[in-house]
Amino acid sequence: MQRTIILYLLLGLTLNSYCQSQQKDKKSLSTSREKTTFQTANPWKPVTDTRADVAIVYSVKEHHEKGNLTFEQRVQSWRDRGYTTHFMTGIAWGEYQDYFTGKWDGKWHLDEGQVTQKGDTIWHGRMVPYIVPSKNFIAYMKEKVIKRVIDTGIDAIYLEEPEFWARSGYSEAFKREWKEYYGFDWRPQHESPENTYLSNKLKYHLYYRALNEVFTFAKEYGKSKGMNIRCYVPTHSLVNYSQWMIVSPEASLASLPCVDGYIAQVWTGTSREPNYFNGQRKERVFETAFLEYGSMESMTAPTGRKMFFLTDPIEDWPRDWADYKKNYQATFTAQLLYPMIADYEVMPWPDRIYEGLYRTSANSDKKERIPRFYSTQMQVMINTLNNMPLSENKVSGSQGIGVLMANSLMFQRFPTHNGYEDPQLSNFYGQALPFLKRGVPVKTVHIENVSYKKTWNDLKILVMSYSNMKPSDKESHDHIAEWVKNGGVLVYCGRDDDAFQSVQEWWNTGGNTFKAPSEHLFSKLGLKAPFNAGEYTYGKGKVYIIRNDPKEFVLKEGSDVEFVNTVKKLYDSKSNSTTLTFKNHFALTRGPYEIISVVDENEDQTPYIIKGKLIDLFDPEIPVLNERQVKPGEQAFLYNIGNVKNPKTPQVLATAARVYDEKVTKNAYSFVAKSPLNTTNVMRVLLPKKPQQCDAYDHKGNKLNEAVWKWDEESKTGLLRFENNPEGVKVELTW
Repeated sequence: MQRTIILYLLLGLTLNSYCQSQQKDKKSLSTSREKTTFQTANPWKPVTDTRADVAIVYSVKEHHEKGNLTFEQRVQSWRDRGYTTHFMTGIAWGEYQDYFTGKWDGKWHLDEGQVTQKGDTIWHGRMVPYIVPSKNFIAYMKEKVIKRVIDTGIDAIYLEEPEFWARSGYSEAFKREWKEYYGFDWRPQHESPENTYLSNKLKYHLYYRALNEVFTFAKEYGKSKGMNIRCYVPTHSLVNYSQWMIVSPEASLASLPCVDGYIAQVWTGTSREPNYFNGQRKERVFETAFLEYGSMESMTAPTGRKMFFLTDPIEDWPRDWADYKKNYQATFTAQLLYPMIADYEVMPWPDRIYEGLYRTSANSDKKERIPRFYSTQMQVMINTLNNMPLSENKVSGSQGIGVLMANSLMFQRFPTHNGYEDPQLSNFYGQALPFLKRGVPVKTVHIENVSYKKTWNDLKILVMSYSNMKPSDKESHDHIAEWVKNGGVLVYCGRDDDAFQSVQEWWNTGGNTFKAPSEHLFSKLGLKAPFNAGEYTYGKGKVYIIRNDPKEFVLKEGSDVEFVNTVKKLYDSKSNSTTLTFKNHFALTRGPYEIISVVDENEDQTPYIIKGKLIDLFDPEIPVLNERQVKPGEQAFLYNIGNVKNPKTPQVLATAARVYDEKVTKNAYSFVAKSPLNTTNVMRVLLPKKPQQCDAYDHKGNKLNEAVWKWDEESKTGLLRFENNPEGVKVELTW
């Protein structure tokens, strides 16, 4: 009897160990497959089955647009189709009518909206104001949203767009928060630069507090249920928020233990915001997107947080399909030029992409759903992201030039004081576009991250200005000075005469009497007043002061030449350094993929030419080319067949569907392809020889007679075309 009990105990321990191992393996598998995502408020539908790894289900509320399904039912509909499910909702706005109308706690809370000087509430939708995130609202989010989500078994939560409009700050709720935070009565921000700075620091703090408290609660509540909750912030870039005059915590969140990462919300709508270069104000979608993605990548690279890059095949503003396609290609290319980011939100809101009606041309009021050529191209593009590799390769061009950024870029945008203007964020773009437009892959550096050693990796020259931002603490200057002392080159551009130089801050209080924060930095670098323009030496490095605001380099035609030449001279003079080279393109190889962008507004108007066996992934026909020319203002995304690993192995190289259940035998190759209903699949398949037979079957086993197969002997690839089905199409190839 005793022996039997011991055997049962041993068996139980073995089974328990096995179950724990299986759960661990399952969890590991799930986490490893969180490479591609999309967000949706709707249940699974065959027409929106994008086949990314993760369905991020939006909002816990239910209404008729979601088929009257509960949140739990919507989540389950995606799980039933094999998706990992995450959760997203807004932290600055959302369907929280039960909070605002008093249903939750019996008190009316519409006074907690963001309010302008005129007394107008800023609305995101009907009964959906942009929120002043009070402690009471935070408590509501914990109780009514976060607990429910975790109880559903979801272990990844995204609280998106912590946005406080710079023009707001006049509500009673904000005044109460002011008094509690500062200890004195509210002051109207429009009356002085000091008030504006205080107002925006508070806006910044309120969403920092909200995210910290809600995410900390999520992790603790999840832990009580044996779950490891991961918390992410989908947010626009610091570039965009600064330009759109919105305040958000941005880079500071990366240092919070409760924040696991971000989604970089960059798309046509943000990147088409005009900027100035060479005296012209216009849209520069690729260049702006490159800087937006760069500011997100550099925000998290030193902290090790996870970053998803987002693109959108359309945008919020209604336009025509040709416009969407052109700008989607520009932003998609820009994201791929960051080879150390390989996680993606492939699209937001697939319902509006696949089922929305948009203009057929710029000059027509006729509207239609997404054309087949565009949905095919889009699906080819997003399916490459499932396999997009990380790469140690560098984008072509001279490396090592960085532009310093700070969260306080968002503090000085509105309102204007003492007549000082910074049109379209020109003080930032004036430091970056002169190099980007000359083919230099300039990077951004966050002052909030200068204490991390990784921030300084491979950086040769740091360009900075305090004309449009201010340092939040003096310690950042110690790290910058240390970098210069060890051989870095600092280029400071600024007249230091904007109205915010004199706000009551650390550089002019507590025993400090500096007229501008730059004076404190210069003193750390061993310089003596009056800090005139010119070149100085500090340790092994150099400091170069240019007494012009960076906006002056872009607001007038040809006014960036002296600035660029100065930086080039400093770059070229660094010991053991290559020279700063100018060109008109950016190119990167990531595994088999070739990513190319040729800039316009450059003296060099020649196209970029690449040769080889190349599949054009921006062409819905995915043809094989021997040469591809990319003209100024255009981008290219190519699959280089010459870079295929194991070219003797049958494999799908490019496809407008996701491939599952691949099987390879001596003379056969089969797989299942899945993609949304009402879309067309094209796929290029590499085989050892021309197949004798190619068959496609639907999920019921019926042969698809309309499937078309075409062989290309030179590339040893076949082009297969058929109508997609989320239930799967089985393809069998024999030779």
